[in-house]
Amino acid sequence: MHFKKHYCIVLLPLVCFSLAGYPQVSKKPNILWITCEDMSMHLSCFGEKEITTPNLDRLASEGVKYTNVYTAAGVCAPSRSAIITGMYPSSIGTDNMRNYTPGKKEDVNTPIPSYSVVVPAYVKCFPEYLRKNGYYCTNNPKQDYQFEAPVTAWDESSTKAHWKNRPAGKPFFSVFNLNITHESQIWGRNKEPLLVDPNKVTVPPYYPDVPEVRHDIARNLTNIIKMDEQVGKIIEELKNDGLYDNTIIFFYSDHGDGLPYVKREVLTRGLHIPLIVRFPGNKNAGATDNELISGVDFAPTVLSLAGITVPAYMQGQAFLGRQKSKKQRRYIYAARDRMDTEVDRVRAVFDSRYEYLKNYMPEKPYYQNIQYRLQIPMMRKIIAMKDSGLLNELQMQWFRPNKPLEELYDTKSDPYQFNNLAGDPTYKNILSKLRAAHEEWMKKVGDRNAISEKKLIKEMWNGKTTPPVTAQPVITKTGKGVKISCATSGASIGYKIYKKGVSESSLSWNIYSLEEVYLHHGDKLLVQAQRIGYEPSQSSLVF
Repeated sequence: MHFKKHYCIVLLPLVCFSLAGYPQVSKKPNILWITCEDMSMHLSCFGEKEITTPNLDRLASEGVKYTNVYTAAGVCAPSRSAIITGMYPSSIGTDNMRNYTPGKKEDVNTPIPSYSVVVPAYVKCFPEYLRKNGYYCTNNPKQDYQFEAPVTAWDESSTKAHWKNRPAGKPFFSVFNLNITHESQIWGRNKEPLLVDPNKVTVPPYYPDVPEVRHDIARNLTNIIKMDEQVGKIIEELKNDGLYDNTIIFFYSDHGDGLPYVKREVLTRGLHIPLIVRFPGNKNAGATDNELISGVDFAPTVLSLAGITVPAYMQGQAFLGRQKSKKQRRYIYAARDRMDTEVDRVRAVFDSRYEYLKNYMPEKPYYQNIQYRLQIPMMRKIIAMKDSGLLNELQMQWFRPNKPLEELYDTKSDPYQFNNLAGDPTYKNILSKLRAAHEEWMKKVGDRNAISEKKLIKEMWNGKTTPPVTAQPVITKTGKGVKISCATSGASIGYKIYKKGVSESSLSWNIYSLEEVYLHHGDKLLVQAQRIGYEPSQSSLVF
């Protein structure tokens, strides 16, 4: 039989099977995340006038709308790293977009070879905590965390991952990621019929009002309509399985719109997302909550709802459940670093009205010539108009050749953030307050991107030119079974037990956590250890 590398395979003549200490399944709520990509506040239940989203409107009418939610980055992978870890991307080094492409060593769109970020040893993908407490965790299908997720992160992560595959009686945490609203679908679905009249869309003043812009705005809104239909199908499936009344449902977007001068920005339009949470038997159905919430708060909130102790290292705070923070957050913190080939460093603080930006590379222009984005037809048109001198003063702001050290915007009176108030004496106190909040945040959580990316990689790899490798697990025979250990600090250990004739790929990885593992005679034990950012442990065969 052939076994993939990185597995430790053990055959031991033991006579019984159990997992001592494995948590018994108790009555815990099922939790479902329905996520979409690259979408701002374009749901009719949040005030969108140009389209209707009936399925999400219905979900909101039975749940709570959160109107003041912001991501930690304006682009997917750094934002997703914050969501999966409960940590700010700049604090753990996951803020360069994109540093990790599975299966690739080189990427023509980046100046740095693909690498998996080495996060602090104590940082885990939060579904591990759910799995250790009896949850069946599925992800369908996108990860994109800026690092390779250990096999212990999910019971399943694929296009077939589903709550339906869980063992009987287990509660589930299931994620379904809807790609149809992604930036790439603006050009990828360019030939499909529009469900929105381009002549009736609203064109923000930072865009020229031309047919190409109107068409792509209409395409984006059309894709959102289609996404809403997909949400409806998932919810209908949940109802058909008799699970709707025992499942907490989250809906959110990974960051703001995929349109130019929105995605990748840490202006509020790049960070502001809709969030709906629906609780079974919610007595406040249809309520609106204006609490300030960050994407780093999602992980601790799910753990809080599941009755699992939130790890003290997490930088987010729970906004629901028994461990809900006694103090609402005062600020949103966000960061921007390399985007594909273009290097920059910007940090942002937002207090729900005023946004402060610190430009650490003021010599850099606002606009970045990102090749991936140039596939959007309206982006090419905007560049052509800029080169021909056809953009007005407001539209040319994106193309300024450099930036001030600091920016300050009143998003209430200036929602498009055109007017920098940092030099206005009237706002001196507000500027000082937000500057101090930024400096305090930097001291508290750190900023691994204060050094160059090449130096950061060298630091993560202990001065070597290749990533560190997780130590080979040690399997020790005990009186009743075996125990497993790994010398690498922070490594997660996964194992599978399967019998003759059972396919290895048909089984989920169990998470090892100091329990004794027993086997029937002839059973095989597969073990893999990995610290996030390290290569998985090397394979070995023990009899």
